Amino acid sequence: MSIKSSISLTEQQDAFARSLVESGRYSSMSSVLQQGLELLRQKTEIEAAETAALRELVEQRLKAPSVSAGEMEARVAAMIERKRLALGVDR
Repeated sequence: MSIKSSISLTEQQDAFARSLVESGRYSSMSSVLQQGLELLRQKTEIEAAETAALRELVEQRLKAPSVSAGEMEARVAAMIERKRLALGVDR
């Protein structure tokens, strides 16, 4: 079902959309705008899913046991030492 709507475009937007129609890439201005809105809908849905996933990760991290700064330094130092040994790098 199609719904007619009146919109305003900048001159640059209008020129770009018309060039897409004139080049044959799209059959009409409506097709160009429909595709643009579909891409924006998809982008919005992806961003919402990413935001939800990040919020969940933050919640999980906040509920997990914390590590002190000293313990984290020790872990990082041990990791660096393992990498040096594996790569044969001297201090």
